[in-house]
Amino acid sequence: MNVKTAVLGGGLTGVTLARLLHERGDDVTVLERGETIGGLCRSKTEAGFTFDVGGSHIIFSRDAEVLSFMLSVLGGNADRRKRNTKILYKGRYVKYPFENGLADLPAEDRFFCINEFVKNLIAIEKGEVPPPTNFAEWIVSTFGRGIADCYMLPYNEKIWNYPADRMSHHWVEGRIPRPPVEDIIRSAVGIETEGYVHQAVFSYPVQGGIEALIHAIAEPVLPAVRTNFAVTSIREEDGGFAVSDGKEIVRADRLISTIPLQNLLPCLSGVPAEVQAACDALRYNSLCSVFIGLEGEVPDISWLYVPDEATGLFNRVSFPSNYSSKVAPRGHSSILAEITYNDGDRISRMTDADLIDHTVRSLVAAGLVPSPDAVVYTGVERQEFAYVVYDIDYQKNIRIVREFCRERGIDLVGRFSRFEYLNMDGCIRSTLDFVRGGG
Repeated sequence: MNVKTAVLGGGLTGVTLARLLHERGDDVTVLERGETIGGLCRSKTEAGFTFDVGGSHIIFSRDAEVLSFMLSVLGGNADRRKRNTKILYKGRYVKYPFENGLADLPAEDRFFCINEFVKNLIAIEKGEVPPPTNFAEWIVSTFGRGIADCYMLPYNEKIWNYPADRMSHHWVEGRIPRPPVEDIIRSAVGIETEGYVHQAVFSYPVQGGIEALIHAIAEPVLPAVRTNFAVTSIREEDGGFAVSDGKEIVRADRLISTIPLQNLLPCLSGVPAEVQAACDALRYNSLCSVFIGLEGEVPDISWLYVPDEATGLFNRVSFPSNYSSKVAPRGHSSILAEITYNDGDRISRMTDADLIDHTVRSLVAAGLVPSPDAVVYTGVERQEFAYVVYDIDYQKNIRIVREFCRERGIDLVGRFSRFEYLNMDGCIRSTLDFVRGGG
């Protein structure tokens, strides 16, 4: 089989690339190792419940062009919801983001947060705060010791499963906004303020979960998508590439990879030891999604952040039945708990049954599930590649791997191929920019 362009990976980035290249007139084939497309944006439906296997996804963006693209391909299969997001803090529902919900805190914690924020602000103006050298220092210098200790540090160390003082801070500008001092003061005295306004209203497919978006994007190029094609070798041949799954060879003039670098490099021959070592050093988190179907209602919350380890292993709890009326049977609702982990740690060794038992018991104790008797469905899905972790050595290591791939003529696009923490809109933006840049 001969094609102009082979795209490795049929996740959000891969199918969007294929669509855009197809619209430009390119001959393109997508090679996906799984039985279905979607990657982290796959969904599953069982017993009338639909869950997103890679954790709950919603459709929002500051990027008007990308948001318009996502909503236009979905057409009528999209519901709009007003965000109602909380943080579970000492048994209280605190408004999200934390700095906009200070009035919800116990009085001593509220004083601690506002006092430390003001002290830090004064120290910055006096030039007494040195530039941060890591993520933990950035958090403290941005929010003050109070907000850092109460929420930002415990939550981030829980989701990243890695010490914040060993993480780089290069990636946070623009992703975690610096709160205006006026909003901090208003929040502390109980005047309503909003953060992350681009998420104030979000959309979600009425039916099919987030995977419905993937299929809507892929619809024009579905004949060009090859599933169950697990790439085992990539050879440079006659100015192009020969891509094989061990049974068949696809020859392409150009190769674009959207698969994890950790899966790409073993397919290549002659990888220098320095490049392999740099790739091996790139950190990432895996994700366990625990699905719970309930008889009855859940709180009117979009999703809930859980910084406290004692509350449960999960860092975020979502309520998919609040996103769409068609993802749970009538009279029922759903909860999705997300737990990050790494190979070899305590969570990776827990069985599905243990994870379900822990999650149900923890949610009952937190008051989010009335009793275990209300649970009518449970499930677990694990994703090896879920979050890119920006450790201190990230920039050095990723530069080495990218340069090697560039020299081999392999284009890298998307979350785990570029090895960048991109949301769905960031993945689509990266494909638009790549194609328009001559890719």
